[in-house]
Amino acid sequence: MRDKKKEEGPAIRLGIVVSEFHYDITMMMLERAKEHAAFLGADVVKVVTVPGVFDMGLAIKHLLQSMAIDGVVALGAVIEGETEHDDIVIQHAARKIADLAVQYDKPVGLGITGPGMSRLQAEERIERAKAAVESVVKLHRALHNEPAEQ
Repeated sequence: MRDKKKEEGPAIRLGIVVSEFHYDITMMMLERAKEHAAFLGADVVKVVTVPGVFDMGLAIKHLLQSMAIDGVVALGAVIEGETEHDDIVIQHAARKIADLAVQYDKPVGLGITGPGMSRLQAEERIERAKAAVESVVKLHRALHNEPAEQ
């Protein structure tokens, strides 16, 4: 594995907000995200756990306010229940996350899977955490005119 930090200058400093709900799935997502960040030459400097996806907004806001954070990755799994609760949770969380990225002028990666998925589908989508990390790193580099990953 190449050391991308040496090739591309200072590491991008990431914060990760991860939901505790569906803990076994989200903690695997967190591990994949950390591994992929290291592969891309980014440093995960802070991890904040929150009860659920709906609770992420405030934690993301606090991370984005920090000068020590260049971007944030949001990780969670919204599994379908018997009501439409999963749709409401993901729609409101995604909207708030997008609004915070624009407000603070920093990238936020949406690594929240769902809605409408089963537990098995959630397990199959654990690797999507890596895509959320990659989107934050790529967008940060694009906004700061750093070399892009190929």
